[in-house]
Amino acid sequence: MRILGITIPDNKRLEIGLTAIFGIGRETAKKILTETKVEFGAHPGDLTPEQEAEIRKEIESRKVEGDLKRLVAGNIKRLKDIKTYRGMRHAKRLPARGQRTKTNSRTVRGNVRKTMGSGRRKVEKT
Repeated sequence: MRILGITIPDNKRLEIGLTAIFGIGRETAKKILTETKVEFGAHPGDLTPEQEAEIRKEIESRKVEGDLKRLVAGNIKRLKDIKTYRGMRHAKRLPARGQRTKTNSRTVRGNVRKTMGSGRRKVEKT
């Protein structure tokens, strides 16, 4: 089963498989299945063509995939343009939501090899 160019895995339950689409999580998948009256334990192969079309129509009515990615990118660009604190953190590729950076987000900052020492120096033997 393909929706919006994404293949829904056949070996997973539909509730889990729909999360392969960007913008659909577990809760949204459950809502979609209840609105289309499809049982929760169903697999994509078990659906009738009418049920598939109904699910496809319900998903296409929501903001998912490309539209959602464009919306998020536009929001981040707006924050950068008005030079908010969050926008500047995004521009510098640093955490924007108050996380610490002393010990975490080291790979993003590019100093993986520079780890924090214990504070003790090696004593030279004379």
